Amino acid sequence: MAERNALEKLDIGALSPEQQEKLHHFKIKTRIANEKYLRSHPEVEMLLSDFLRYSVFALCS
Repeated sequence: MAERNALEKLDIGALSPEQQEKLHHFKIKTRIANEKYLRSHPEVEMLLSDFLRYSVFALCS
């Protein structure tokens, strides 16, 4: 993790304010699209739930 933080410090100002704004809007649109997809596909939630349940069970035993 320390390496990642060091690299992030080097990237300050790598994007122009306009690029940062576009990236911010892209991230928001992507999150909204992902949320809509997950809400319209309940089987994905079931798969994730089963996976997490299995993972926690495997860690506890």
